[in-house]
Amino acid sequence: MSSPQMTQWTHFFFLLIWIFCISVISGVKNMIPELSPQEYFSSLQTLKASLVYFQKDVSPSSEVFLEQLENSREALQDYGISILKINCQGGEASSYCRGHNSLGKVYLFRDRVLVRELAIDALFSLDAIVANVLFALLFNEVKYISTLMNLQHLENSLKGQSDLAFAYVQAIGTAEHRVFMEAAFVYGSIKFALTTEVAVLKSIRYEEPEVPSSKLFFCHCKVAVDPEQPCRRTLMEEPLTTLSIHKFLKLMGEPLVVEVAEDPEKISTTHLQLGLPLIFILSQEETLEADKRIAESVAWQLLGKAGVLLLSRNSVGLEVSSRYNVAIKTIEEDMPFKYLTLKDADEIVALLKNGEHSKPSLDNKEEEIYEEEEEDEGVENENNEQEIQDDEVVESVVKDRKRELPLEHIHTLTEESFLSILAETNHTAVLFYASWEAVSLVVMQSFLEVAAQLKGTPEISLAMVNCWDWPHLCLQENVTQFPIMKMYTKERAWLAYSGMWETKEMMKFIELSRNSCPVRLMTPEEIEEYLSEKTSPYRMVSVLGIFDSSMSEAREAFIEAGRILNGYVTTGIYYEEDATILSHKYNVPLPALLFAKPATQPRNAFQLSQYNTQDIVKIIRRALLETFPEITVENLPDYFQMKKPLLILFSDGDPGEREVEEMKHVAIGEDHRTFIACWLNLKNTPVGRSILKAYFGNSVLPEPLLLWINLHSGGHVFVFPSDQSISETSILAWIEKLKTKQEAPRATLSEKEWKPHLPAYDFLSMMEPTLPEFTIYTQESISIHQEEILGETKAEAAVTKKPTEDSTLEEPKPKKPTGRVLRTAPHLGAKEKQAKHHSEL
Repeated sequence: MSSPQMTQWTHFFFLLIWIFCISVISGVKNMIPELSPQEYFSSLQTLKASLVYFQKDVSPSSEVFLEQLENSREALQDYGISILKINCQGGEASSYCRGHNSLGKVYLFRDRVLVRELAIDALFSLDAIVANVLFALLFNEVKYISTLMNLQHLENSLKGQSDLAFAYVQAIGTAEHRVFMEAAFVYGSIKFALTTEVAVLKSIRYEEPEVPSSKLFFCHCKVAVDPEQPCRRTLMEEPLTTLSIHKFLKLMGEPLVVEVAEDPEKISTTHLQLGLPLIFILSQEETLEADKRIAESVAWQLLGKAGVLLLSRNSVGLEVSSRYNVAIKTIEEDMPFKYLTLKDADEIVALLKNGEHSKPSLDNKEEEIYEEEEEDEGVENENNEQEIQDDEVVESVVKDRKRELPLEHIHTLTEESFLSILAETNHTAVLFYASWEAVSLVVMQSFLEVAAQLKGTPEISLAMVNCWDWPHLCLQENVTQFPIMKMYTKERAWLAYSGMWETKEMMKFIELSRNSCPVRLMTPEEIEEYLSEKTSPYRMVSVLGIFDSSMSEAREAFIEAGRILNGYVTTGIYYEEDATILSHKYNVPLPALLFAKPATQPRNAFQLSQYNTQDIVKIIRRALLETFPEITVENLPDYFQMKKPLLILFSDGDPGEREVEEMKHVAIGEDHRTFIACWLNLKNTPVGRSILKAYFGNSVLPEPLLLWINLHSGGHVFVFPSDQSISETSILAWIEKLKTKQEAPRATLSEKEWKPHLPAYDFLSMMEPTLPEFTIYTQESISIHQEEILGETKAEAAVTKKPTEDSTLEEPKPKKPTGRVLRTAPHLGAKEKQAKHHSEL
């Protein structure tokens, strides 16, 4: 009994050892060799190509990167590329270990020569690593195409010599980019080129959608012997995969038309082996040349879909009726060969494109792969929120990628230093960004300009957090989109910036958010000082809320509005017993709002008829708008969201004084609330000329040009008569004609909705969230702030208490984002296809 039991336990024990050994061997197989700097440089002579990571310390981002690097080791070994990790802590440090610029980079060597530095941010997945490394190694062989002219020059240089495989991929580092680079590494008989520019793709294929999928074209330049003859281009209609690319290139290498004179039942070609049908054009000696032309025409139209052969009727064993002129051979068992009578080449092409022969039949293994790829492509098309690398933001980042940014005036925060840095100064502006994301890098340049201007200001410090390196810190601070800037106080109370990423606007927010609003004023003297004082160049307007001591509902709504507007406008509040004196002084019933531009214009007062916070915010925002503004790219959203017709004067430079005076009279007239009178300087805002061209084509209209544009109802564009002078009387008379439909529109805007490519690019909605209007806040912090203002003593009149820490940590998620979605899923190991959802630089 014991002997069989011992035998069973022995077998089981050896099975466990075998499983353990297999797992260890598998782990060791992907393990990256770790060398000292001396060991590495002594082994360079034996390595053809190597990707080297010089590790100085360990961080969350480096651990994630090393995991991806280990996964790619076996794939790169197939191309003779070794992956090595150099421990900078061991032995004598090399220059790559000592240099500050080596942070966040890996180095690609060929022999002892440095081929390229690669940013770790770009190597976010197995596909990205393989694609970028092969792209760097084949830099001279695989050309990057940025314009249609580049492509045409490349084609012209290849005419009569070689063919070209040209691909559009959505971004560098995607799965499609990888398989294309792998094909370029294998095929030496043809040239390769790629682009990520949608404009280039649309210039050669007009019917592409706004967000196209990856495409591969075969440019037949070898047969284009005549310099004036363009290279024909054939599109691969299947998704870019390893199988489809190799199949496509194999078909493109086959002869265009093959002449045969044997039994067609016994003929087998590459097309038939790949499951594609064969088209036989039956020919005889008398019509041989005409049949050749027909066969070539059909072959060009069915290139990659079917093989075309010219079959002589005199072939051995061929007995077919003279009424048949075409034959089709497929791999289908029930109908392997079929004779037809067709009128012309178009009927042949239509038969293949509309028939059942267009879809290739594959063997069982290939069919499973094909169906899986089709399913993946379907999922990708359903979720159209994929990044494309063709916008101007990415282009500017790529052009400046080698420029070192001056970071000496900005604290780089980590999870350990975050709280200590916030406690050093009264106010800290923190930029949360992602180092691999284009918009973040552009915003950082503006942030650095702000830091340079605030240099030497002791009350304010600037800092930044890379959410790629410190994702837990960003989640802890409720950063769910980026880039985003928050203004912190020592007590961790904060305001979130939601304006334009422009240096001037960011400076204004930082300066104005230093003072808690609304400021409580206690005496008429304090009011006068508040309204006339100009302590900051960014304090252009001061808003004062005047209330009777009994008006608690209106007062609380104004306090909440002031909290929301903090950082954008300075607000004050007065609710003493003698508030009626101010009411008589400014001739306005209470509750009232008073607007003052220090030392420039008379003060304007408005009675508050609505006590809702949102309404007060809207009133203040609209009251801040100018009477006759100059429309710019920056302020257009403020006026556009009012949804009123634009009475806009286009001028090549500043308009004349007379025109300005007349337009201002119109702007403040009786009907001014029904439209917006404004002007646009074509020199300051050149996009205005593109707008006029879109309206009127190449027609030349005299300037200054006055237009009435109904953007929100009908899209009609009316032109003020050029034979009339721009005066208040003539303009108002013209507007009356428009209202009574006595004038015909000169142009009508398209009803097509010009939506952003992706929700993350919907900048207008980011600038106009429902609540809050400007900042992210909590109900707790607002109620606390109200209590502080209402309960202050006279000695504490101009200063409000800070919210408690608890009130600023529990934050609801904002309904509408104020920045780009925080897409750190590829870096945090989320279960999604990284290559299809990453915007790589």
